[in-house]
Amino acid sequence: MPIFIMLMLCCNFNVLGQECPALTGPLNGANQVATTSSINWENIEGVPGYIISLGTTPGGTDILDQFNVGASNRYNPPTGLPENTEIFVTITLFFFNQPNIVCESQSFTTAPLTEVPNCTSLSNPINNAQDVNTATNISWAYAPGATGYLFTMGTTPDGNELVATTDLGNTLSYNPISDLPPETNIYVTIEPYNRIGSALDCTTFVFTTAPEAVLPVCTNLITPFNGETNVPLSPILEWNEVPNATGYRVSIGTTPFETDILNNAAFYRTSTMVIDFEPNRTFFIKIVPFNDAGEAIGCSQETFSTLLGCGPYYDPLTGELVVLNPDITFPDTVGICQNGSRNVISATDEADGYRWYSLDLDGNESLISTEANVSLDQTGEYIYEIYDIVEGSGGTIECSSSKVFRVEESTIATIENVRVTEMFDGLNFEIIVEGNGNYEFAMDDSEGPYQASNIFGGITPGTHTVYVRDINGCGVAEKTIQQDLTVEGFPKFFTPNGDGTNDFWQYRPKTDPEDVRLMSIFIFNRYGNLLAQLDPESVGWDGRLNGKALPESNYWFKAQFENKKEVRGYFTLKR
Repeated sequence: MPIFIMLMLCCNFNVLGQECPALTGPLNGANQVATTSSINWENIEGVPGYIISLGTTPGGTDILDQFNVGASNRYNPPTGLPENTEIFVTITLFFFNQPNIVCESQSFTTAPLTEVPNCTSLSNPINNAQDVNTATNISWAYAPGATGYLFTMGTTPDGNELVATTDLGNTLSYNPISDLPPETNIYVTIEPYNRIGSALDCTTFVFTTAPEAVLPVCTNLITPFNGETNVPLSPILEWNEVPNATGYRVSIGTTPFETDILNNAAFYRTSTMVIDFEPNRTFFIKIVPFNDAGEAIGCSQETFSTLLGCGPYYDPLTGELVVLNPDITFPDTVGICQNGSRNVISATDEADGYRWYSLDLDGNESLISTEANVSLDQTGEYIYEIYDIVEGSGGTIECSSSKVFRVEESTIATIENVRVTEMFDGLNFEIIVEGNGNYEFAMDDSEGPYQASNIFGGITPGTHTVYVRDINGCGVAEKTIQQDLTVEGFPKFFTPNGDGTNDFWQYRPKTDPEDVRLMSIFIFNRYGNLLAQLDPESVGWDGRLNGKALPESNYWFKAQFENKKEVRGYFTLKR
């Protein structure tokens, strides 16, 4: 929840939408709509508020005249809707920085009433309340289907000496002409009715008044004044002092029906500061003076609208801070080429505007470009700034973000070596480079894909070309290498197809090795799983595992000699 004096509010500003909302309940053209229905419409992204009118003709206001509901997309008629009537709903889109948009009327038809209403309940004072102020107003809940209320008030259960039975019409409150007698039981009967008849057997309510006392009167805002726009995001709220008030209860909401910003908080002065209201929005505020006798009665709600700001603002729905400043993805360091060619650095972010500054050794800034690209030929520190232009009720403002980055020299890479390691799943290449730059690496295609790692795995024997690219555009180095797994005496392939030729794979040295004897040979698949162990004196491996012929693929071997020397290699099984 927001906090006064140290208060942060949410901000979720969107580009203002121009489309009009459709009714979502009741739908446009609906029939037999209950008179107790609320009216709901689509929420249009970017629209700060809505004004609703209800009438019996297109654009009419005879039921409800231009009621501002703030950002809410719902209106609940407090006394219901008239029966058996086509009701026209006119939604006006409320804006701060452009004319309001009055949308085309939509309509629905209510159903006729079919029964008398139920009884109502007393809401102020509540039934059996004690020490009720003698100046109190009396209010009650809406009785669904009621089109009016008969009101009686006296000092005995059946009495009417204070108010004889009176038809108050379709209203939910009664303000006595004079104060009620002090320290007295007050009996109230409220009988809802419609054209079919009156509610039956309704309860008589009772409350007891307090000793006579003087309530304070209502107050009103001084700053911002009621209806003011372009109110700063951190304003001082100030209201008129009431002479006999002990304090003031303040409620603030983003719609007329909510107190989501401040709920009935007590202040013992006539002003308070608020930090960071949400921009570009209407707020509804009610200030009620109070003293020992009670609260002022009948105080009205006032409104004001804020101008636009960049944030950050606390969003109570997500619990996050929201800002209008653009996000920056620009790197901390960029490189320029030593060869003296034109070095153009490009913005990495979408924004309404750009600024590039150079920084000298003392930290002084010098503007060097206002384009999305900038040409730089000197190393050192620079500032990258982007900004968005946002339209608000107070005009346009600029929300910017910036960062310091460093320019360093880059060079094309020199490939010193390619280290090759034999693995069970192929060859590993490790590319060793030298140079003053930031590099990325690719295999066998100068167009990539490139990767940050200089190690490639699972490479098959043969001829390969490695590429090293400077990410700052200073050039691509390449090196071609030939790497075969040819080991003297171990065949590169065999064809176990039963034709009597090359059906077995076995060690076959061209000459007898001197004082070195082969002890055993192990054969593996590409995952390192042992498939066979060969005696060097045997006919060899027939390409089977547990009697089942294995598929064409690459296989690996490890040969162990008497002098503990190991030879690893690779061969191909062909069918």
